[in-house]
Amino acid sequence: MASNTKRLKLASSMFCIGGDVHLLYRMSSPAPKSPEQSEKSKKYDRQLRLWGDHGQAALEVAQVCLINATAIGTEIMKSLVLPGIGAFTIVDGKKVTEEDIGCNFFLDADSCGKSRAQVATQLLLELNPDVRGDYVDENVDQLLENSPDFFNNFTVVIGTSLTERTLIPLSKKLWQLEIPFIVCRSYGFIGYIRVQIPEHTVIETHPDDQIPDLRLDRPFPSLKKHVDSIDLESMELKDHAHVPYLVVLYKHLQRWKKEHDGLLPRNYKEKDLFRTMIRQGMFKDEDGNPEAEENFEEAIRAVTKAANPTTVPQHVKEILEDDCCVNLTSKSKPFWIMAKAVRDFVENEGEGCLPLRGSIPDMTAETERYIALQQVYHNQAVKDAEVVFRSVQQLLHQLNQPADTITEKEVRLFCKHASSLYVMRGTSIADEYDPKSPNAQNIAGSLENPDSTMVYYVMLRGVDRFHSEYNTYPGEFEDQVEPDIVKLKACISKLLSEWGSGPLAKDDYVHEICRYGGAELHSVSAFIGGCAAQEAIKFITGQYKPVNNTFMYDAISSNTATFVF
Repeated sequence: MASNTKRLKLASSMFCIGGDVHLLYRMSSPAPKSPEQSEKSKKYDRQLRLWGDHGQAALEVAQVCLINATAIGTEIMKSLVLPGIGAFTIVDGKKVTEEDIGCNFFLDADSCGKSRAQVATQLLLELNPDVRGDYVDENVDQLLENSPDFFNNFTVVIGTSLTERTLIPLSKKLWQLEIPFIVCRSYGFIGYIRVQIPEHTVIETHPDDQIPDLRLDRPFPSLKKHVDSIDLESMELKDHAHVPYLVVLYKHLQRWKKEHDGLLPRNYKEKDLFRTMIRQGMFKDEDGNPEAEENFEEAIRAVTKAANPTTVPQHVKEILEDDCCVNLTSKSKPFWIMAKAVRDFVENEGEGCLPLRGSIPDMTAETERYIALQQVYHNQAVKDAEVVFRSVQQLLHQLNQPADTITEKEVRLFCKHASSLYVMRGTSIADEYDPKSPNAQNIAGSLENPDSTMVYYVMLRGVDRFHSEYNTYPGEFEDQVEPDIVKLKACISKLLSEWGSGPLAKDDYVHEICRYGGAELHSVSAFIGGCAAQEAIKFITGQYKPVNNTFMYDAISSNTATFVF
């Protein structure tokens, strides 16, 4: 139910991309087109490397709504305005206070008493002239009541410092509209993000450890023809050392299969023997020692990943067997229509395999040989994608959807990433706040660990209950800290009782929460703001896996945890 991560490690590789300098004969897949073609490309160079032109295009048409220009709210918007979202709207009916100025870097002393939404919007727009911004100087409760369709056209809605009374109806509204809703909170040393979306599908998940799609165990005809035309045994050393390692692997894999009843090396011992077989195929010097052939060494290192059976990953099987994939309707989304076409491909032309990815790893090889092999994989991937696209067109016709609903480019992208597809189905925040919610057992189970970050979730829920009853935050007024401790304990005890959970192991957390007095710390807001902006970009671009459900941050210990409710 919960997975803890000590010392949060940010994906720094997502923000710093370095180029490799290849040695002689070191060939790699074609690099993306140079981003130095326009001023815009130069400006967004680093992020274009992360989510590409199509991801940036999605970002530039996105419309984001921020509710409440708090410290964490402006930090989130800063991290969305800088990469160039299309437009944003801030909804906030409050005026700037001295407390705001103390924790919000986007407000100054001259802002005091002015509309917080207006001032924040003006200052955020100074960060990027490509972005459009607007504000609504109105309380979100009034907006929901007077303009119920206000939120209908936003790409993502982000809410900060929302009370329970506001959060629940807003959650219901956005759940019905199927608009991603990101709720964020910075409360003293506690950070909180809750993501709500009925269903989110991702084609480009960008896995860190993706296994190459080489099909050496089940070579397609053009690959077999190409590799069979290469005779390693008749080559001189200078040519032998510059053959792509995939050819080396394939040749030795065929020999292994002949000697082992058509089976691949299956365990560590067999793979070790297979590595020895490859090493014996290297050129020998006068003393019988293997020559230094880097391509053979690459083949040996690749055995673990490249000499495995080609299968459909289990998580992809589950997607292809999902009811949304099997039983399409006229309202089916493009993702599921393409998934159905891929399912049909696997069952027919693919003979149990997904469409070929069409790319090969970097390797030491003669340029001409590498490109020729690369072309073989590319051409087969194009053929597979064409089969899937024809199937997609047939499905669109059967579903009475326009033929241009899904383009051939989109199908090629789907086929390329078919082995790493991802579907996330979320839960409603409003349901989570229902006293009859089934989360009780999960919460009680986590609280058995006295060091669980779940205790901070309980504290924040207690704060919500406190605010609902007293219309202030515990400890907000210095002379009320001690009485508020007693009141907050009562609120938390009532919550735990409703959940069927026992009392907390210690009261230290309650005292600490009352010391915060509902205040935001900018350092915590900045950290959570960056994380929340990253999640918003994932939803907007449709790339990378978002946080599933709830993310908690303890700034005192720098511990984080994710929970699913």
